Amino acid sequence: MDFQLNEEQRMLAESLRRYLESEYNFEHRRRLARNDGSFSRATWHALADLGVLGLGVDPAYGGFGESSATQMLVQHELGRALLLEPVTPSAVMATAIFQAHGSEAQKAQWLPAMATGERILTLAYLEQGQRDADEDISTFATPTAQGYSLTGRKTLVWHGEVADALLVSARVEDGGVTVFLVPRAAPGVQCRAYPTLDGQCACDVSFQDVTLSAEASVVGSLGAGMAVLESGLERGIAALCAEAGGVMERLIEMTGEYLRTRQQFGRALGSYQALQHRMADMLVQKELAVSMAYVAAQALDEAEPAQRRRMLAAAKFMMAKAGRFIGQQAVQLHGGMGMTDELAVGDYFKRLTMLDPLLGDSDSQLARYAELLEP
Repeated sequence: MDFQLNEEQRMLAESLRRYLESEYNFEHRRRLARNDGSFSRATWHALADLGVLGLGVDPAYGGFGESSATQMLVQHELGRALLLEPVTPSAVMATAIFQAHGSEAQKAQWLPAMATGERILTLAYLEQGQRDADEDISTFATPTAQGYSLTGRKTLVWHGEVADALLVSARVEDGGVTVFLVPRAAPGVQCRAYPTLDGQCACDVSFQDVTLSAEASVVGSLGAGMAVLESGLERGIAALCAEAGGVMERLIEMTGEYLRTRQQFGRALGSYQALQHRMADMLVQKELAVSMAYVAAQALDEAEPAQRRRMLAAAKFMMAKAGRFIGQQAVQLHGGMGMTDELAVGDYFKRLTMLDPLLGDSDSQLARYAELLEP
């Protein structure tokens, strides 16, 4: 995979950074997180105008069909700005699932609208007490004369409160796990939203006898639900690794600025060699994490499933490890100010903290890597 930026990629990155720096500054983000449910429709449409939401959509459906390298570049910029909007769950994960497993009718109905920002989709696959998608599923879809009747509960549905539809994993009698496309406004669907540690929003969704059409609602084939979910989760892991690189980069920049300006005993804190060494350690960890983000992006083009999953597990594990180190060091180097809400360092630390459990925490990724090692 070629990670050298071409002119179009460079222009996209520069345009996106200019927009985020001018229109999505830290004060604006904090207002969204605290007052507006972590979502701005104006920002969402601006991202669509910049081409961010259509990167993974095939040109036949109004998108750009860009490579994972371009998506990585975009996610890095979104991480620098701590963007709250659901780019990863909708424009990355749900889009990847539709591209790989959606019917022609589903693609034609949803992908163009997702690329223009008119529609938002997210995944609903975790249940109470679960940490991974492959654990036992208690949500059931019962066959009926019209199609299926869906009953169950899902938790930690990422930005479910603003989604137009949900991709829900459910168990079908004699059919295994299947993914269903469920409109959020369908009768029997209830969503309880709540804020998360990093200022974003999730919700618990209950389904009570939700009537679904077999032809329009089944994504992929019956019993292939785990493979359908995996295609979206893998893209999501790579996106989170790239986003984390941007978060770390900006956090290191802010910490360096603080050390250069903060005076102690008549000298800037940054002039003390011990603190310079700690900054150097942070830079090393950031470079390791960014390098593994490249590995994750490259893994998406790996044809061998075991090798692809191993590369993604390693990247996610190393990202979480580096993020924990950099976040803790940044807070400590800011001294007492690092523990307050006055500075942005706390928000960046919280986001790095939450990137660990999202889509499989460090323990599960390390266990998966070990299972996939060749004997």
